[in-house]
Amino acid sequence: MPVDPAIAPDLLPPMIAPATTALVVIDVQVDFVAKQGAAGGWGIDLDRLEPPLQRIEQLIAAARAKDMTLVFARVVTRDSTDSRALKLLHARKGRPPQALAICRADTPGADYYRIAPQKGDIEVEKRLYSCFNGTDLDARLRARGVETLVITGFTTDCCIDCTARDAFHLNYNVFLVSDACDAYEQDLHDGALNGLSKNCALLTDSAAVLAAWS
Repeated sequence: MPVDPAIAPDLLPPMIAPATTALVVIDVQVDFVAKQGAAGGWGIDLDRLEPPLQRIEQLIAAARAKDMTLVFARVVTRDSTDSRALKLLHARKGRPPQALAICRADTPGADYYRIAPQKGDIEVEKRLYSCFNGTDLDARLRARGVETLVITGFTTDCCIDCTARDAFHLNYNVFLVSDACDAYEQDLHDGALNGLSKNCALLTDSAAVLAAWS
């Protein structure tokens, strides 16, 4: 089944008005994106993440120029806070305990990669996938009058998927920038966009968003 088409660019500007919209940047971290991080040792072609990463950098600059709300979310894990369900899932898949040691607190792998929040931005430290689960993100967004989220980052099939669904259930208008996010495999990326666009999000691309915020 094909992915739903992106919303027409000429219709987009009032839907993502800077005053009530937040740009959400998810998990642009060393362990997930950089070749020296954990994913670099998984045999994944991380070169595919370079084009969406460049577009994320452009979108951050455009949002800053409009004095918009920016959200920087990252996973920070600790052995003491790894969930029972996650540990059991890994064990049942036959994965060793050290497979959980990704984005560990106080290690370079948890650091942002090529991006950085600034004073006034919202930072979210999460243990698992959704930016809303176990965090105060919803309250902080509502305090700023945010109604709409423009979501970017990695990976489309995991943390973006979970965040987008939770955002919709919390009554936010959700937009996915389809060329400013990605998964480690093309079919996972396409499948996530397809499922989300059918149920809880509108698709757009970086060129349309940049034009809307220009």
